[in-house]
Amino acid sequence: MQTDGVGGVGRGPSIEICRPIADVLAGLLTLAAVAWAISLPRYLGVGFYPQQFFALILGLVLPIAFLTLPARRGAARRRVPWLDVVLAIVSALAVGYIALRYPDLINQIFARPPEVWIPGIITIALTLEALRRATGWALVIIISAFLLYGLFGDLVPGRLQGRAQGWQLLSGYMAFDANGILGLPMSVASTIVIAFILFGVLLGLTGGSNFFTDAAMLGMGRFRGGSMKISVLASGLFGSISGSAVANVVGTGVVTIPMIKRDGYPSHKAAAIEAVASTGGQLMPPVMGAAAFLMAEFLSVSYSVVVLAALIPALLYYIAVFIQADLEAARLGIAPVPKSDIPPAKGVLGGAHFLLGFAILIYVLFALNWQPERAALIAVVSIIATSLAIGYRGKRPSVRAIGASLSTTGHAVVEIVLISAASGLVIGILNLTGLSFNLTYALVQLGGSSIILLLGLSAIVCIVLGMGLPTLGVYVLLAALVAPALVELGIQPIAAHLYVLYFGMMSMITPPIAMAAFAAAAIGKAPAMATGFAAMRFGWSAYVVPVLFVFSPSLLMMGDSFHIGLAVTTAVVGVWLISAALAGYFASILSPAKRCLFAILGLAALVPAGAFPGALYSDIIGVVGGAALMAAEIVRERRSTVGARS
Repeated sequence: MQTDGVGGVGRGPSIEICRPIADVLAGLLTLAAVAWAISLPRYLGVGFYPQQFFALILGLVLPIAFLTLPARRGAARRRVPWLDVVLAIVSALAVGYIALRYPDLINQIFARPPEVWIPGIITIALTLEALRRATGWALVIIISAFLLYGLFGDLVPGRLQGRAQGWQLLSGYMAFDANGILGLPMSVASTIVIAFILFGVLLGLTGGSNFFTDAAMLGMGRFRGGSMKISVLASGLFGSISGSAVANVVGTGVVTIPMIKRDGYPSHKAAAIEAVASTGGQLMPPVMGAAAFLMAEFLSVSYSVVVLAALIPALLYYIAVFIQADLEAARLGIAPVPKSDIPPAKGVLGGAHFLLGFAILIYVLFALNWQPERAALIAVVSIIATSLAIGYRGKRPSVRAIGASLSTTGHAVVEIVLISAASGLVIGILNLTGLSFNLTYALVQLGGSSIILLLGLSAIVCIVLGMGLPTLGVYVLLAALVAPALVELGIQPIAAHLYVLYFGMMSMITPPIAMAAFAAAAIGKAPAMATGFAAMRFGWSAYVVPVLFVFSPSLLMMGDSFHIGLAVTTAVVGVWLISAALAGYFASILSPAKRCLFAILGLAALVPAGAFPGALYSDIIGVVGGAALMAAEIVRERRSTVGARS
């Protein structure tokens, strides 16, 4: 019986033979992306379609997937079955054929010749199989349903009836057309994402990740609840770069969750705070788990516009998490991190050169308006140069290790590239069958022209469709299916896209399928559902703030500086009040009645002044009343403390 080599049983070459081949392909993948980012083909006088380059990337990714990912997820792989070797070769040949013949065959799609649909069928089937191995069945089932709709959409009754297509046309269109596998998601993954993943890999290799964790510990370890605050800062930073909430939970949670538990937090809260912080990283500029780059392409706006719009909601998210961590620590009597565990300031400051890479990245992105992939590469050069010259804590990376980062990056982007290629299938079906228009029309009709009802329906759809899907897959699916309906009712396009991204990402911490929360629960050995519900409480702002910025774009930095500043100020006060209500603590433990009062005043303050006529008055009531309530609680607690001492 052929297996994936569990226990050393199985036929086929050993992983020791296949792994170096996969490493070479992964290195070539990264080098190809770098060459494209710096326009090397143009400088060499070589011209070809962008889709040929995307096909080259996919033609490298598929063999890597079949050589390294077992057919049974999680199985040990000591040998690579001959079937997987054949699949690796066939996938490379099929996609390579598409890349080579693309200029000749692109205009023959609707003629349905065999040289178009045969490689098309092979590419679609092997892409879905590789995706299954990388991410599981959820996304594969969804995309397969879309493909079936493309074949039999005319049989669907009602408003969602579509234009059915023959299988030869469908397979050729999906493999060759710019609205299929080689479309917009692959464009972003093949260029921008690979460059930023390389940046993240080099940060880990050179000690940058340790520097930011040490800096978070140095800055927050001396305060109450320091371990939770360290988790919030560190996980938020690397969650943005990693591109996956679950991957970030696993990567940073193995350090932060045990540390939080040692400080005395319940295991489910320790796991929940890590899940929330890691999930929020997908919403935090500048990278936003690669969704920001794709959003800019969908909206046909510059990347900086998306980043600026996403900044305030993301900061409110982390402010809410941070305040709750502090109040939870006060309520539970959690002490600061032991001084012996806090790294010396001198050693941490020695890694300040890592900040230069981020400074350069931000400068060339926003001041010089460089393309994101080129900006990431110049930041990569900065990280390499300063690490070789200065190092961190007496360690410098070797040139060989830096070279190996190319291969590491190639392996790291396999899942993202597969998701992007498969997402192109969804976009292709939407365009080819008319489903995009039909679904938008159906949602608008269900919403009855009521924005509130449509927002509620959309939020539910986003959370359900997002369950179990990676960040990029969540966003592409929702941007194509749900966002157009919101725009149809007059919502700002960028607000609509951020709205679906937020609620899609909330599926990561929303039971019954809360992938990030459950991964954190496994690390913290905590009850899964209890962790999920605790994560919902810590991440409450992400369920509320998107509704607010839909009605008041000032939270998306749209409008004059006065109204933006006013919206941010009142929102911070509101977040503080509601967080205190949820934690059940401010200066002391709050009674149920006071918790309700904190929550009511917090909601009043949280609503931006421009959300509806009269909202300014609710802001005044919320801010003034909330400030008075907080002051009264502080005075009462001080008097109680003085009375106890006397």
